[in-house]
Amino acid sequence: MRTVEGTSTRTAGGGTATTSGGTATAGGTAPGGGSMSTGAPGGATASAGAPKGDTAAERRRELAAFLRSRRERITPEQVGLARGPRRRTPGLRREEVATLAAVGVTWYTWLEQARDIQVSAQVLDAVARALLLDPHERRHVFGLAHVTDPAPGTRCPVVTDAVRAMLDQLEPLAACVQNSRYDILAHNRVYGLMLCDLEEVAPEDRNCMVLSCVNEEWRDSFSDGEGSLRVMAAKFRSAMADHLDEPAYRALHARLMRNPQFRAHWERQEIIDSTSRTKHFRNRHVGLLTVIHTDLWLGPSHGPRLVTYTPADAETRRRMERLREMSLEREARRAAERGADREADGTEVCAA
Repeated sequence: MRTVEGTSTRTAGGGTATTSGGTATAGGTAPGGGSMSTGAPGGATASAGAPKGDTAAERRRELAAFLRSRRERITPEQVGLARGPRRRTPGLRREEVATLAAVGVTWYTWLEQARDIQVSAQVLDAVARALLLDPHERRHVFGLAHVTDPAPGTRCPVVTDAVRAMLDQLEPLAACVQNSRYDILAHNRVYGLMLCDLEEVAPEDRNCMVLSCVNEEWRDSFSDGEGSLRVMAAKFRSAMADHLDEPAYRALHARLMRNPQFRAHWERQEIIDSTSRTKHFRNRHVGLLTVIHTDLWLGPSHGPRLVTYTPADAETRRRMERLREMSLEREARRAAERGADREADGTEVCAA
């Protein structure tokens, strides 16, 4: 057992689930999670009972009940099957679902009986298609099975006007919206100046991982820049385990690996989840900031989230208020400059 920034380490892994009737395999092992640990991210398969203890059994029961309810609501005609004169089962029979999904009848029966069997993403995908699940139902099923969906929805998280208004109302707290890749999708004035001047950063570089590698001001704002990069690499490894098949993740990973420091930390095989804790930043405008970091999820876990930094003391609050004032002063200057430019353009038109 070793620690990184006070967080315990462990080895992630899993195995093949054996039932009383034999071993049912449909994939590999699930990635570990929790506190900082050693272990590579898992693939697209996991045990349906990946969580331990009572939680795992409860997940299996919930999944089994949900699948049964969806099977019973589908008529044979909906999937191109003949009803037949002697059908007494509401909806489809288990063997019909198994046939439609091209899986074994025994395996599917065990799944609906909440047995502790392994479920691969590909097999669960086939079951979801056979049961005509909509995107919300599909996400629910994959979440209960603790399996990464191989065909997730393509809808991008949208920062609504209401979310933007909330970001502004949180000032002088620093706040932003990030996705699971740590892209900064939106931010308020205080966050825009807290770690670096985000308005000076190209849109394609507004990513916490990228900024930790390439932006000197961002990196220097952390009290322990190298230690922070190590934590960021561990966070990215943990997040990437659920997105191994996504091109955007692979492209970002390839870019980060070109940085020698990030690559060295990546090869440590450490993982860590985001947790609320006190952080210390050195801001070039106002000095030391002591803040409490909190994540608030805007959708499913590991999706878009609201990231907030609350001042931990009165002096930090005053300094964060000063950052807000600086941003407002800059907005006023730019508005005046735009007004002067428009006035000059109007004068030129009249002269012509």
